[in-house]
Amino acid sequence: MNKPKAILFDLDGTLIDSERFHMECWNEILREHGNQLTYADWLKSYSGIPLPTNAKNIIEQFNLPYESGELISRRETLTLERLKTTKVALMPYAEDILEFFTEKGLILALVTGSPRYDVDATFEHNNLKKYFRVIVTRSDVTNSKPDPESYNLCVDRLGLSKENCIVFEDTVNGIRSAKAAGLMCYAIQSNLDEHHKLSIADNLFLDFNAAKLFMLENDLID
Repeated sequence: MNKPKAILFDLDGTLIDSERFHMECWNEILREHGNQLTYADWLKSYSGIPLPTNAKNIIEQFNLPYESGELISRRETLTLERLKTTKVALMPYAEDILEFFTEKGLILALVTGSPRYDVDATFEHNNLKKYFRVIVTRSDVTNSKPDPESYNLCVDRLGLSKENCIVFEDTVNGIRSAKAAGLMCYAIQSNLDEHHKLSIADNLFLDFNAAKLFMLENDLID
């Protein structure tokens, strides 16, 4: 492949360690009805899935007294409240890789299934916004991941050929979105139990440091 000119990142679970945060937002609601998700449940059935789909599935699984739109609104409000007071940790080597690619002159972009206000609240705590030339959120598209719309929009805004872009994702839906857009996609996943699900990615790494070493060894970065 060509040497990349741009690197496109997912946010939740890729750059920030937000899986448990999002699970706990659901559990805050579920505990009101005597239920709770385990982390294994979350990873198996809900991680990387768009909010409307998760809301529908949670209503069905736990027989909650909500209409789908009502639960979505409740969850979005709760998430934003918690993000304003919670600093979500970065994934291992996340800031290192952003600094590294920036120093190498690569253009960075963010493509996330989170809404714009969640991203803004997250960036207030971790100061990541400065790295990204383009940010595409769920608020910017009609169809979120696994649909390719968000990645297609990002590439259009960058004004680059898809052959000059590499995506970093951590879930099946994210990878499907990138691949459906015709993009090279690397998966970052420290949970070995999840690796068999992510084999559709072009490469799979335990962390960003391993990905950086691979790119250097294969002359993908000057």
